[in-house]
Amino acid sequence: MSQPVVSVFGGKAPKPGDPVYQQAETLGGLLASAGYAVMTGGYDGVMDAISCGAKAKGGHTIGVTVSLFDNLGHARSLYVDEFITYDSLSERMLHVIKRCQAVIALPGGIGTLAEVFVAWNLIQAGEVPRIPLILLGETWHDIVGVIYGTGRYIREDTMHLIRVVRTPEQAVTLLNEWG
Repeated sequence: MSQPVVSVFGGKAPKPGDPVYQQAETLGGLLASAGYAVMTGGYDGVMDAISCGAKAKGGHTIGVTVSLFDNLGHARSLYVDEFITYDSLSERMLHVIKRCQAVIALPGGIGTLAEVFVAWNLIQAGEVPRIPLILLGETWHDIVGVIYGTGRYIREDTMHLIRVVRTPEQAVTLLNEWG
């Protein structure tokens, strides 16, 4: 694919009308308008909203699913152009991290936290290039504050690998300015 790909992480709980769902839908549209393809986990919630917003602006959407969730009956997003399915969550996670040019995370649960921390670790260790890792929303300010507040275990240069923003517009502006 010639388009740069942005992987977007986020929870499956938000539904249409929820502020986080609306924020994700806006982000998907902004990313597509800026020329990015979006890659998500391919299911509902934030993943669906990102894909919906991107499709509404003519963008390309990729859903990376996992057989376990398919077998449990999780509904795939109707807004995904291309599905890639893995047998394990770890394979899926590595795909969405290693096959993109940037990562943006919205609020989510344990899966979203795992994706963010694995991406952060792989970037810090040099296993993947120094790509943008942007955390969108107030929740991330609190989480990063707790992590950084310890001041003992995470170096300053590692903290600078992530950026926390409040709006989808700020996320896309930061992504476009990344150099």
